[in-house]
Amino acid sequence: MRLRSLLFVPGDRPDRFAKAAGSQADAMILDLEDSVAAPAKAQARQAVSDYLTRTPPPVRRFVRINPVDAGMLAEDLAAARGADGLVLPKAEGLRTLEALGVVGLPVLPVATETPAAIFGLSEYARSPVPLAGITWGAEDLPAAVGAATSREPDGRYTPPYELARSLTLFAAHAAGVPAIETVYPAIKDGAGLAAYAARGSRDGFTGMLAIHPAQVPIINRAFTPDEATLAHARAVVAAFAANPDAGALQLDGRMIDLPHLKQAHRLLAMAGEESTTLPPALEPDT
Repeated sequence: MRLRSLLFVPGDRPDRFAKAAGSQADAMILDLEDSVAAPAKAQARQAVSDYLTRTPPPVRRFVRINPVDAGMLAEDLAAARGADGLVLPKAEGLRTLEALGVVGLPVLPVATETPAAIFGLSEYARSPVPLAGITWGAEDLPAAVGAATSREPDGRYTPPYELARSLTLFAAHAAGVPAIETVYPAIKDGAGLAAYAARGSRDGFTGMLAIHPAQVPIINRAFTPDEATLAHARAVVAAFAANPDAGALQLDGRMIDLPHLKQAHRLLAMAGEESTTLPPALEPDT
């Protein structure tokens, strides 16, 4: 499942659904949680349910339900029938996945929103349900611990939240699923978003959450390898295909080995050129 960009849209704003579906995002997230006030939850569920029963648009449709212990699980899951996946907020590892139950949909946990969640990140590699990826959040966690902010004045994360970000990245790769970067809240700061998304791609994230349609093209560019990068990846794959017993080769005057081949396969998969399934020798240890 290619997930470069996942665009949130409030579940109680059906007037925005069509615009989100046409934004070129790889997925839209119909939100029943934070963006919907308590009195509007029932209205949002009905709007989401109505939308999901129509002809599917050319975009994957996820539903962010409310936390599993909020007393709304049955109603939220009923509203999400017909979705392509669930976004699971306030996830705390296996405990939360088990409380969710068998839903028959891929799940994208938001895996860092509580202090306890940090200590459950390694558990996603043993998930009892299929995961669409793992993402994180930098807003709920500082509120939970009484921090004034998660960011420095220049926008960088403070050390505790850099740690949460890094652990999410490693947890996703340990589980063999996409690592999804969190939102960039400054909607009008296109240059800042481009730099932020580029850092995410550089560090090993494969996609990112969005909160406005204008962010989607910038995010898609950041998580789509450019032609020069793809050409090099194709050359790496071709070199090893021509020398299947080699552990290391030279290409354009530089040594390449199996980690380079693994990265080349992932880059081509990000561009939709081949399956995300790697040759058995290149599969990560779990």
